Amino acid sequence: MTRSMTEYSPDVEYRPGRPLNEAELLRAEISHTRAELGDTVEALAAKADVRTRAREEAKRAVGVARSRVSRPLTRRQLTVAAVSAGLLAGLIAAAVTKKRHVG
Repeated sequence: MTRSMTEYSPDVEYRPGRPLNEAELLRAEISHTRAELGDTVEALAAKADVRTRAREEAKRAVGVARSRVSRPLTRRQLTVAAVSAGLLAGLIAAAVTKKRHVG
């Protein structure tokens, strides 16, 4: 093997200026692979934890909703809300009146 290991590995004592021998290089590569595998397993476990992901998404949605509610409504939004409330009140009154006359 002609490669050199420049990353730190806790299993290998690395001294600058001294090339690693083949056994040390293999130990360093194994240690590096273990670390990468650990990171991969950790990422997969986080993706598989549906309950935690759902809670985090719910918290995010609540934060978005709160930020939208805290902003003042525009004149147009207030007008639409008032007209909608008036129409709904009219529909309810018509339904109640119709029910009284039919029943």
